[in-house]
Amino acid sequence: MNIFRRHPLLLSYGIGFAVFSGALAAQGFDQLKDITGSGLGGAASSLGLSSITSGSTGNAAGIIEYCMKNNYLSGDNASSVRDQLMGKITGGGDQPAQNNPDYINGAQGIVSGSAGQNVDLSMAGMKASAVKKVCETILEQGKSML
Repeated sequence: MNIFRRHPLLLSYGIGFAVFSGALAAQGFDQLKDITGSGLGGAASSLGLSSITSGSTGNAAGIIEYCMKNNYLSGDNASSVRDQLMGKITGGGDQPAQNNPDYINGAQGIVSGSAGQNVDLSMAGMKASAVKKVCETILEQGKSML
């Protein structure tokens, strides 16, 4: 017996899910093209470089660490902001900042936004100028968190 004849509601849910997930995938792909520079226009993206921000103090500290290791940021200013943010993560507690999951993600180049979106700065095809712009944005955000 055909399951879709017995349960038409199941079929409609399946179709609805397929359409919805396809729309999400297409939206995500368009955003990815804009960040990597392969798209038609960066301004058309709903995820512009200026809107990529970290969702936590730990993630911002980790991203600054990642950017310094990969020579997108340098100098005493970046290391000072990173160190101060790491001090806020621990808050004088026993848990080192390097064990914070948000910091760990950031140190691997994953920006975890407050709205649940993630952008991996280390993915293949990401232009260095785009990554540098994100690093500078996160550094400025980190300063405002102090």
